[in-house]
Amino acid sequence: MTIAKFIPDALDRRIIAHLRADGRASLSKIADALGVARGTVQNRLDRLVETGTILGFSVRVRADHDDFNVHAVMMIEVTGKSTTQVIQRLRGFSEIRALHTTNGNWDLVADICTSSLADFDRVLREVRLIDGVANSETSLLLTTV
Repeated sequence: MTIAKFIPDALDRRIIAHLRADGRASLSKIADALGVARGTVQNRLDRLVETGTILGFSVRVRADHDDFNVHAVMMIEVTGKSTTQVIQRLRGFSEIRALHTTNGNWDLVADICTSSLADFDRVLREVRLIDGVANSETSLLLTTV
């Protein structure tokens, strides 16, 4: 099934919300919670995956059980028209879990996770050495509330 531009409807969004709260929920549990047939949930979920609306399923690990226990957000200013090249370089860092373009004073926001402060320091230095990175500001994430 190829859909040019798939837009999730209200039921799709409810299924996604349920999976965000409990990614291990069975199809039957989701169907019961939403008041629809199990087959409906299966078909909708298949379509959400096939169209790329759902990219995958993951596990959230308690901070004290996470090997990557140093988490930070780095805002990056890029010079001139080098954004594409900077993004390509940043995608090569396994420690950068997500990379976002943004507006305002900063051009990019990087979600960084490392296993130690030494690794974190290394990543910061390497990012700042990339041609086209003009400035950066990094904040460590301390406690999830």
